Amino acid sequence: MNNQEENQITPNMTDYDKTREEFSLEVPEYFNFGFDVVDKWAVDRTKLAFAIADEDGEIIKKRTFYELKRESNRFANVLRDQGIGKGDRVLVMLHWMPQWYIAMIAMIKLGVVPIPSTTLLTSKDIRYRVNEAEAVGVITDSPDASKVEAELENCPSLKTLILATGTRRGWLKWDKVINDASPVLDGIDRTRSDDTMLLYFTSGTVSQPKMVLHTQASYAIAHRITAQFWQDLKPTDLHWTVTDTGWAKAAWGSLFGQWTMGAAVFNQYSRDKFDAKLTLRLIEDQGITTFCAPPTAYRMFAQLPLEDYDLSSIRHCMSAGEPLNPEIINVWEKATGTKIYDGYGQTETVNLCANFRCKPIKIGSMGLPTPGFDVRIVDENQEETGPGEEGYIVVKVKPERPVGLFKEYWKDPEKTRSVFEGDYYYTGDKAYRDEDGYFWFVGRADDVILSAGYRIGPFEVESALVEHPAVTESAVVASPDEVRGEIVKAFVILAEDYEPGDKLVKELQDHVKEVTAPYKYPRAIEFVKALPKTVSGKIRRGELKKQEWKKK
Repeated sequence: MNNQEENQITPNMTDYDKTREEFSLEVPEYFNFGFDVVDKWAVDRTKLAFAIADEDGEIIKKRTFYELKRESNRFANVLRDQGIGKGDRVLVMLHWMPQWYIAMIAMIKLGVVPIPSTTLLTSKDIRYRVNEAEAVGVITDSPDASKVEAELENCPSLKTLILATGTRRGWLKWDKVINDASPVLDGIDRTRSDDTMLLYFTSGTVSQPKMVLHTQASYAIAHRITAQFWQDLKPTDLHWTVTDTGWAKAAWGSLFGQWTMGAAVFNQYSRDKFDAKLTLRLIEDQGITTFCAPPTAYRMFAQLPLEDYDLSSIRHCMSAGEPLNPEIINVWEKATGTKIYDGYGQTETVNLCANFRCKPIKIGSMGLPTPGFDVRIVDENQEETGPGEEGYIVVKVKPERPVGLFKEYWKDPEKTRSVFEGDYYYTGDKAYRDEDGYFWFVGRADDVILSAGYRIGPFEVESALVEHPAVTESAVVASPDEVRGEIVKAFVILAEDYEPGDKLVKELQDHVKEVTAPYKYPRAIEFVKALPKTVSGKIRRGELKKQEWKKK
């Protein structure tokens, strides 16, 4: 069956309004994703859970749910032997490899709290996370173990070090300990739905990273919303979300919702930069049916001869993070026969807004609120805004708190209180709704620029800039101005074959005027080689803004 035929498959949601009205998630008193989802699929000993390609895309390591059940039981017994139990925190810093999945499911079964972390962390980042979370263990592989060792003396809570690959003094070797352990896991206390399951550190774009605490129900159960409606997954799908194991996007696209729906997941191990050509070859070779990637990846794909690849297995595509311009979307649709469906959410939530297969796509829009969430845009007085009026993106949490929202910022009750006000959870983002109810992202509330009485979101200006062929990446912040109070300033990384200069500045300014409202254009443009970013790749606009205001 080719992708044109696959696209005729009835979507999981055919009537948006009816589904919104009727949908609810049942939360039992006791729930454990490892036992209640993974092990239940394991009854079919042949059902594939995941496949992972090596750096060259050649060696594919696979596990069925049955194999994952047994190996996660073995590793759970290893952790118990080390005295690690329910409520303990363990930092997991691995690339895409079977050990990541095995460790995550083993810990969830025990009630141990994993802290998924990117391998891009520095020694200082590791020390901060271990000490803030009082982690008792670290699981990593040989290339990154030295970063942990460099801070051991400064991490008093660390007791257990487990090495997924290789051998190092003072570390437990994965193969040995797991092979010696029993595949039977007995005597485990059942986890309640409100028990802590997962701890994520935020990106820390404007401050130190916060600890986002999720429970078994709030994340594992609720990611059905992400997978069933936005990703439209079926039990026969092989789904690939291009992301890092350390980001919440891994939970969104490579674990909870996908396995809840019975789909298998695909990933690629890579220590290098994203390889667009290899990604396309893997889609072709492995028969990927549903695919999600950041906008940057689609832009890279559009620069390649897509007709050289057989992408007919793809039936549904997604993206998130920023809008894609129509040209890129059209190039992709011409090559694959599939549209790109944008979605929105946070580390603190599951999917909150999305474009759905049963509704028309509005290019550049975040889409419509997902079933299970009452998402609104409100003004300073918590009154809902009208069409086209900018406001705060909030989630209604009273009289009933929705399933899928984080429990708290752990150890930071003041910060937790600050995002819950009245009947709402404040996402910290701003947007507006159009007359059809679609949401359009403006930017982080703290990033909005106030210039001569106009309120300007940096996100829209950045999106306009990257549509110009000269711009590879951009960041927009407020810069002080005696007349206007603030002006829009853009920091721009140029594409190859382009040189900075006054002529290009004028060309970019005119381009933004044409794409957006004229008053939003950047009155100042600075060409740079790099932008300050968090370890998760998010631009530190706060750092750039601070630099600008220091000059005043």
